[in-house]
Amino acid sequence: MAQVRLSGIAKTFGKVTALDAMDLVIDDGELVCLLGPSGSGKSTLLRIIGGFEMPSEGTIAIDGVDVTDLPPEQRPTAMVFQSHALWSHMTVFGNVAFGLKLRHLPKAEIRDRVERVLDLVGLSGYGARLPSQLSGGQQQRVALARSLVIEPKILLLDEPFASLDQHLRERLRDEVRDIQQRLGITAVFVTHGQDEALAISDRIVVLADGRMQQVGRPGEIYAEPKTAFVAGFIGAMNMLDGTLADGEILASGLRLPAEGSGLARLAIRPEDISLTEPEEGRTMTVRRMIDFGAHVVIDGKLADGTHLRIQTDKAIRVSQGEQIGICVESWTVFTDGDEPRRYRSDTVRSFRGARYA
Repeated sequence: MAQVRLSGIAKTFGKVTALDAMDLVIDDGELVCLLGPSGSGKSTLLRIIGGFEMPSEGTIAIDGVDVTDLPPEQRPTAMVFQSHALWSHMTVFGNVAFGLKLRHLPKAEIRDRVERVLDLVGLSGYGARLPSQLSGGQQQRVALARSLVIEPKILLLDEPFASLDQHLRERLRDEVRDIQQRLGITAVFVTHGQDEALAISDRIVVLADGRMQQVGRPGEIYAEPKTAFVAGFIGAMNMLDGTLADGEILASGLRLPAEGSGLARLAIRPEDISLTEPEEGRTMTVRRMIDFGAHVVIDGKLADGTHLRIQTDKAIRVSQGEQIGICVESWTVFTDGDEPRRYRSDTVRSFRGARYA
């Protein structure tokens, strides 16, 4: 079992609050992503779990044992950093074996464990090479192998693929997820990339300004954001300022059913808007069309000049400057201090078979 329990974790640097009273339980075998913009506190929280930073308040327990005051080398954790941090004068074998040698294990056991973990990360036969003879992706695999070889209970990853190109980053993140599941190891993965978090995590912890905004499964956070920040940060989202009155929200010329009164924010996913014939209050002007192959995105302007994006079928074609009608299929309304309210249109009108086919 490898459970992490954070209780009341806070961290201040002088007068700056980096983390504010966080409670979180990471269950055995889970891969949890800490997701947020720069300065949100995600790396600070990871370093506190690993013992590289001490919390100003709160406790950290691993499998029920308080490790709050223990240094990194005395915790059952291993960290993979963004920089590979490999010793350039050592071979791949030497880099991976270093932690085992510090534990004074027998040479035969060291050799066996290093060979097994190099095979696990796809580097079998690379033990005699120097880091300078490896690609960036291979160097990061060595860093991962170095952490796995000591058989930690908790694997901590601090944006390990941030410096790699997109295709390599996607391939390695999938391989890390596969390795994590095969080993059944508990992992905490820091990233500012929402796609990365959505692709590999069991649960996501969304952070902003040192506070937890929402904790949940990827699909749950995408479909049911609890705050306007989460709605705007996770996935593509149209966020419009509006006013609630008379059973409607008015935002940038759009009128949609909604309860309440006062100022509010209207959130609409691009894929939740379909095209119709233009009509008053539901019209936008096309700025450009972006063809992604599998789908197209129409970037347009509403009556007051506010930008709105629609994700639609690849067969649809519109022209710059064209007036098109829009039908919002589902939307969420956020107001200060209240739970978000979600709505769905009773009818979805599509004109694909006519003008927009």
